[in-house]
Amino acid sequence: MASPYAAPNRHATRGQRAKGKNFMTGHPVIRLKAREGRRVRAGAPWVFSNEIVMDGPAKSLPSGSLVNVKGDDGRDFGTFYFNPKSLIAARQLDHRSDARIDAQFFVSRLSRAFALRDALYSKPFYRLANAEGDGLPGLVIDRFGEGLVIQITTAGMELLLESLVEAVEAVLKPATMILRNDAPTRALEGLPSYVRTVKGAAARIGVEENGVMYFVNAEVGQKTGWYYDQRENRAFAASLANGRSVLDAYCYTGGFALAAAKSGAREVIGLDSSAPALALAEEGAAANRLSPKFVRCDVFEELERLGTAAESFDIVIADPPPFVRARKDLEPGARAYRKLARAAARLVTPGGFLVLASCSHNISVERFSLECAIGLARDGRMARLIRQAGAGPDHPIHPMLPESAYLKTLVFGLD
Repeated sequence: MASPYAAPNRHATRGQRAKGKNFMTGHPVIRLKAREGRRVRAGAPWVFSNEIVMDGPAKSLPSGSLVNVKGDDGRDFGTFYFNPKSLIAARQLDHRSDARIDAQFFVSRLSRAFALRDALYSKPFYRLANAEGDGLPGLVIDRFGEGLVIQITTAGMELLLESLVEAVEAVLKPATMILRNDAPTRALEGLPSYVRTVKGAAARIGVEENGVMYFVNAEVGQKTGWYYDQRENRAFAASLANGRSVLDAYCYTGGFALAAAKSGAREVIGLDSSAPALALAEEGAAANRLSPKFVRCDVFEELERLGTAAESFDIVIADPPPFVRARKDLEPGARAYRKLARAAARLVTPGGFLVLASCSHNISVERFSLECAIGLARDGRMARLIRQAGAGPDHPIHPMLPESAYLKTLVFGLD
C-alpha cells in the first residue's frame, strides 16, 4: 500500500492528476554497499558515508536532500535526509520510503514530543524536542514558558525550516520564537552561523526550575541559553546542601549555586569566566532573595589557588564546558578531567560530596569515570560513588544511539 505521506508526482500530467490516480514523488535512492549498514539494519537511524555507494549521482545531490535508503539486497530503510559531505551522511526521518516531510509531519512529531513532556512536567520549562530521541534529527527545541528557542545543526533540517516553523506555530503558538543556529557543528554540514528572532521580541528569559527562578539570554548564551539536562542532578545536589558550604565551579548562570542556596546552604560560591553569565546569576540571586557569592575567574587557576590556601567546602561541584570537543581531543581532554577531579577533590571536607560532570559527547562514561577515579586517587582521597546519572527525561535517547547520551554526572562521597 502506498504511504499516506507520499506526495503527488510533479511529473505526472495534469490529466493524470485530475483523474485522481496515485502517483508518487520518488525521492532519489541512496544504496548501501554490500555487507555494510549493520547498525541501520538493526534499527539505528544513521548511515555513515563509508557505508554508502558514493557514486556520481549520490555526490551530486545537494546537501540536505530527501532520499530513500536501500540495502544492496533491495531492502527499504525509509526516508532520510542526506549530506554527501558529512560523516553521518544520512539521518532517518521516517521508516517509510517516499514519506512526505512537510508541516503535517512536524505537527505529528511535535505533538508526540509535547505529550511526553506534558506527562513529565507540571510547568512549561523543558526540552521539547531532543533530536533523534524525538524522531527529529538535527533539531533541538527548548521551551521557556511562552518562548521557544530552536537550534538546527544539520543541512537536512535547515532545508525543512519553513515547514518546521509552521508546525511549531500550529502546535504551541509561542509568544517568542528564536533561532539559535550558531552551533560550531553547523560548519561540518556546510551551514552558516546565525541567530534570528522569528516571532516576538528576543530578550532576557526567565526559567523556573525546582522552585528556583533563573534568567538566561537566549540570543548570546551557551547553546539555547540554558541547560535543562542537569535539572535532576541540580535537585539531587541541592538536597545535600542544607546547612553546608558549597562551591559551584563553572557555575554559568548559577544553576547548581542558586539551587543549593535555595535549599538552605550556609555558604555558596560560584566560579565562572563569563561576566554576562555571572550578571544573570546575580539577577537570579536577587529574584530569589538569595545571597551567594559569584566570582569571575579562570576556574582552573582559582581551584588551584583555593587548594594552596587550604580552603575547603562541604560540597564541590565541577560542571565544565566540554573538554573533548572532537575525537582528536580525547587524550588531552581526558587528562583535563583527571586534573579537574584532583583539584576539586582537594577542596572537599572529609565527609563531604564531590559532583563531577562532563557534557563531552566524545568521551564515554567509562573513560570519564576512570579519569575521575584516577584524579581522586592521586589526591589520596577515599571515595564512594553514590550517584551516576545523565540528562533528565526531557532528553530522550534513541535506543539504538546510546552514544548520543552525552551527559555524564558522578557524585562521590569523600572520606
